[in-house]
Amino acid sequence: MSPVFPMLTVLTMFYYMCLRRRARTATRGEVMNSHRTIISNSRTSPLNAEVVQYAKEVVDFSSHYGSENSMSYTMWNLAGVPNVFPSSGDFTQTAVFRTYGTWWDQCPSASLPFKRTPPNFQSQDYVELTFEQQVYPTAVHVLETYHPGAVIRILACSANPYSPNPPAEVRWEILWSERPTKVNASQARQFKPCIKQINFPTNLIRLEVNSSLLDYYTELDAVVLHGMKDKPLLSLKTSLIDMSDLEDDDYEEKDGCGMDNLNKKFSSTALREGPNNGYFDQLPYELIQLILNHLTLPDLCRLAQTCKLLNQHCCDPLQYIHLNLQPYWAKLTDTSLEFLQARCTLVQWLNLSWTGNRGFISVVGFSRFLKVCGSELVRLELSCSHFLNETCLEVISEMCPNLQDLNLSSCDKLPPQAFNHIAKLCSLKRLVLYRTKVEQTALLSILNFCSELQHLSLGSCVMIEDYDVVASMIGAKCKKLRTLDLWRCKNITENGIAELASGCPLLEELDLGWCPTLQSSTGCFARLARQLPNLQKLFLTANRSVCDTDIEELASNCTRLRQLDILDPGVVREDVVLCI
Repeated sequence: MSPVFPMLTVLTMFYYMCLRRRARTATRGEVMNSHRTIISNSRTSPLNAEVVQYAKEVVDFSSHYGSENSMSYTMWNLAGVPNVFPSSGDFTQTAVFRTYGTWWDQCPSASLPFKRTPPNFQSQDYVELTFEQQVYPTAVHVLETYHPGAVIRILACSANPYSPNPPAEVRWEILWSERPTKVNASQARQFKPCIKQINFPTNLIRLEVNSSLLDYYTELDAVVLHGMKDKPLLSLKTSLIDMSDLEDDDYEEKDGCGMDNLNKKFSSTALREGPNNGYFDQLPYELIQLILNHLTLPDLCRLAQTCKLLNQHCCDPLQYIHLNLQPYWAKLTDTSLEFLQARCTLVQWLNLSWTGNRGFISVVGFSRFLKVCGSELVRLELSCSHFLNETCLEVISEMCPNLQDLNLSSCDKLPPQAFNHIAKLCSLKRLVLYRTKVEQTALLSILNFCSELQHLSLGSCVMIEDYDVVASMIGAKCKKLRTLDLWRCKNITENGIAELASGCPLLEELDLGWCPTLQSSTGCFARLARQLPNLQKLFLTANRSVCDTDIEELASNCTRLRQLDILDPGVVREDVVLCI
């Protein structure tokens, strides 16, 4: 038998061992959750009384259902004492994220998922909360008032946002996590997960959510942090914990946050000298590359340390065509980017969403990375990347001439003038500016020069003065536009709708939710139905002027329509809706 086949078996066994190790780690992580119940029963002196406090301030979040200029359904409602709990139901005084369920991923505007995303990273949104006092946390309670079950991860940060002196090191520690699970109830509950003990005090807590299994929007009312001012002593009962569980749990958390000591993991100087590579030399190069393509980034880091041949494969730029760094946001730094730099010269898809905040990535580090790795970039995800400034967008416009997809969602700290540089990216096909401070002049320039746009998100862009002017420019310049998000634009009228309907006949998705200046009596919705037959998704949320005639026009003309949101319509009969 050819010697190639035994080596196929060897490589397959290695891959199988990686999977077994991951499965065993996950299982022991579940066992540790029960052990941590014992850990949290700490002995305290009478002087070290437990501190119970509600959130003082909401400092960051990825999305919310509400407006930027009000409190209804916004994340800011999480600050302070409960407004609703223990009542159940839909209340405007709660915090609500932008979406729920799986329909968001089934829209024409949905992006393809990144390869190599670790299976244990399933967070879709987040919110960060600060508290008055730093404590060693003993419990975190989340007051959920409607459709609970979205919270899947809770983290604590060592940095004190209220301290005038920046810390030498910022650490994030996972207090609790689990995979998304279905909660078969919509009533209010006080969610009290069993958290692990950490060795630093905190007053910055982060909740990460996944709403894919929910039947409706989840609503959160308040977050309660319990903790001790002084570090508690562990109970003697902790001796019941198996030491092997401690080791594997530590291993799991390093992988979960990932990228820790990346320079050591990728360093070729740590490789052992060996006589040869066994039978690996006899395997086709492409076959090894194909097998390694199934490994996550931390797995590649480990495998690179086994031998020089596999180090060569793990450092091949072809392994980094698609690079998703979002799962490692808590550990990714300038140093990480520097050591990835040589391997990312061919990267085409890059996801840096949620990364770099609180000084983890600098403008210099980001710019240096893009100057080496930006020439082949086609897709760049930068959602909630608050390290970005005008210099960063200028570097993107100069170093990424092939860029077609740019996501700046919730980059609300970018100054308005920074968006002028986007107009230089003439090949753009998808642009997400949700919750940014883009101004009308910059946006008109972008629309004028980026005529290849197919997907455009302008939801909650409060700095735009006249959406009719914007709609007119879209209709004149963006003839290939397929999806348009105008969620909560305050001043678009039937004139802007007419320009869109006549100028963008290829539209498949249109979000006009919470646009109060649109009135059915002007015929704008009937015009949309007659002129946009390709519509698959149409949101007219909270527009109380929608009537039977509008629905009948949609049913007659938009035969491909799959998603229609007319939440809280004023005068629509149920039998008319059923005809769609």
